[in-house]
Amino acid sequence: MVSFLLEFWQFARAHKKYWLMPILFCLLGVGTLLFFAQGSAVAPFIYTLF
Repeated sequence: MVSFLLEFWQFARAHKKYWLMPILFCLLGVGTLLFFAQGSAVAPFIYTLF
């Protein structure tokens, strides 16, 4: 995962694609939220947000 992030950062810097960073962070945040919500009692409430 770290090598992917490093390679992505190098790509964004070389091609001036800085606008991709917020999209990546949002996707990682939503993925993390869904991952931790699967086994918790809060899961039904989080799923109603989507």
